[in-house]
Amino acid sequence: MNSSECVYFIITEKPKTPTHIKLGSICYMREYRFSSEVSRRSSLKRLSVEFLDSPYSLPYDIDKACMQKLNADEADLLLACQPELDRLKLFRNTDAVQTALTLTVGTEVMVEEDGEKLRGIIRYIGPMNDPNYSHPITGRYFGVELQGADKGKGSTNGTFRSQKCFSCEKNCGVFAPFFRVRPVVPTSHSPSMSMHHTQQETEGIIPGDSVMFVINDGFGCGMVVDIQEEAGTPMVRISTDMDENGKRGGELKLPLYMVTKGEIPSGSETMDIDSPPVEEHTDLSITLNSVVEVTLGKGNSYGIIHWIGRLPDREDVMVGLELEEDLGVSDGTFKGMRYFICPPRRALFVKLQSCRPDSRFQNISATNKKMLELDKKEEDADNSTCKVETVPPISTEQVDQLLIGRMKGIQGHCNSCYMDATLFGLFSCSSVLDSMLFKSTTPQDAPIQRILLHDIVNPLRSKGFVHGRHIMKFREQLQDHGYSRSFTTDEKDPEEFLLIVMHHILALEPLLKLSAAGKVQESYCYQIFLDQNHRLVLPTVQQLLEHSFHSAGLKLAEVPSCLILQMPRFGKKFKMFDKIIPSLELDITDLLSEGPQQCVMCGHLAVEECADCFQDSVFSTMGFKVFCKTCSAQVHSHPQRISHQPATLVIPKGYLHRSIPHSLTRDRLELFAVLCIETSHYVSFVKHGPNSEDWIFFDSMADREGETDGFNIPEVRACPEVGTYLKMSPAELANQVPRDMKGVAKRLFCDAYMYLYQSMSMCLYR
Repeated sequence: MNSSECVYFIITEKPKTPTHIKLGSICYMREYRFSSEVSRRSSLKRLSVEFLDSPYSLPYDIDKACMQKLNADEADLLLACQPELDRLKLFRNTDAVQTALTLTVGTEVMVEEDGEKLRGIIRYIGPMNDPNYSHPITGRYFGVELQGADKGKGSTNGTFRSQKCFSCEKNCGVFAPFFRVRPVVPTSHSPSMSMHHTQQETEGIIPGDSVMFVINDGFGCGMVVDIQEEAGTPMVRISTDMDENGKRGGELKLPLYMVTKGEIPSGSETMDIDSPPVEEHTDLSITLNSVVEVTLGKGNSYGIIHWIGRLPDREDVMVGLELEEDLGVSDGTFKGMRYFICPPRRALFVKLQSCRPDSRFQNISATNKKMLELDKKEEDADNSTCKVETVPPISTEQVDQLLIGRMKGIQGHCNSCYMDATLFGLFSCSSVLDSMLFKSTTPQDAPIQRILLHDIVNPLRSKGFVHGRHIMKFREQLQDHGYSRSFTTDEKDPEEFLLIVMHHILALEPLLKLSAAGKVQESYCYQIFLDQNHRLVLPTVQQLLEHSFHSAGLKLAEVPSCLILQMPRFGKKFKMFDKIIPSLELDITDLLSEGPQQCVMCGHLAVEECADCFQDSVFSTMGFKVFCKTCSAQVHSHPQRISHQPATLVIPKGYLHRSIPHSLTRDRLELFAVLCIETSHYVSFVKHGPNSEDWIFFDSMADREGETDGFNIPEVRACPEVGTYLKMSPAELANQVPRDMKGVAKRLFCDAYMYLYQSMSMCLYR
């Protein structure tokens, strides 16, 4: 079916029937049928249409008043946008749709990917769905090849589901719908400045104009930032190089009647007769992508320079800032011309000389230097006394004081994020693996253990900060001992790092003992694998572990003190599930090879287990299916389960004569940390207390000061929003759009790589 043979509509009002049709859904009908219906009935009220969002070609009679007509190109562009409500908003933004229709292969654009705005060139425009799709259109996407410094930040080489759409280097391509793609060179339809309440040109003055004003018996001039109405009076926000108090980089708010369009002929920015002339000075360190601060009406604001140059009708060198808060006036446009792309009300154009280096980083530089000096003094003192100090993990009551903030946690350096996130997760608030810090080891490996204890774990727990040089020293020791030639330069996987430290260096007893076919296997972590027949869509960690054990025929030979689980993935970039629900507790009672178990039907002592019943939809989706003798006979008397072959359980002595062990103690592990990965960068979440909001998020490279000679700024932040999502039902979680999830919760639910669980009872004996 040709797309031009159809007429398309978008649902703009909720139909009374059928009730399941969503706002923003796109539907269509054949052109000849539409023309025939219109010609036959002048007062046509309903149309028989098919919906493009549905894989089935089912017709629905929809009230014509609930729909608006689209052309084929508009429908194709909008169909690629999800969810439907967002699509409806985009449909109403006609400029955005018309701009997208002007994009062609070869156009230079900015594309949004994982929250970043990346520069690239369009190499492909077309569908990304199955070509056998029964509908006339499937959604129009844009394939962008990333350019310059943004190369390598993509997710494809131009291939989608084995279909070659365009060619580029690995991870240098991005596929995106139109609303994430904007042309670098603006078009006549490019969105202009977002001025919600004052887009009007009040008496010829608009944002961006140069104006003169009288204040304190003197004259001044500046640039209009915004025009707002306050108590019925139009007020003009003006960015100047000096405010009424003589402070540089200021901002004024004046009534409109005090402002005149134009510039002072002498070219001087201020002519205050009571103030001495100000010597102009521009910090030479301020360049493109510098983080700077400017003084606005409400104090200092901070932003990143995305553009430097001269604006029309202005002689001064100007900069285009993307502010951290919504205090700007546009999305990167100035008088209808686009200079860069940013969210609405984040862009502000000011004079270069009004910008100053971000003082927050200057404070951090001083803090970093002070911490480094203090670090060296304490290290020298430790070396002189050779003392062995034990510092307990950080308690919930200490978290706010010791850990929360910038320059907290472990400072990352040169691809160390995998190690930083792992060590922070293991040792900041848990002592389950503290035995590895004190066990005897060989003289050759003792320095590695000493660095881990004295230079990393102890400072983390006592001061809340570990300097990056200690992590590098740790990596150098690992490399010098021959475990890897690239430990100081390349990124590794957390499990590779843990295996080397636990097994090869410290010879720690394996954390995990698995029973399979009567044989015991030992390991330090467990990779979850699933068979192809699983029916999991939004799984919990409990379900993933049970399904993996079931498919592999495994049991736990004993309760582990620490259980490290790797989530099912295809490499670092491809996940089997869009979201995984964290299980705050793992009930491993039924996963143990020995021990009493309760019948899933009546709670009596179980004597049989049926592997065939594991995925039976009649039973719960969680837990192995174990039965007492009576319930097993009843369950397997059903015709669909007669062929099942239950296996006899090993019953510990002393339990055979207990009929109703309702007081059976269940073995549970509690979650204490999660490692996550997104675009090859590891971060960690730590559960530090019993309450649902007791979560912290750690990123060893959250920010950076300087370029090649600079340093990374680690950050630990509280993330109580995680608890809010954990309280939701699976249905509610399934409906959460990742990019709309609050705070950093999306990272936990969507990017989990490794879960860390502990047994508070068993860790006392290990």
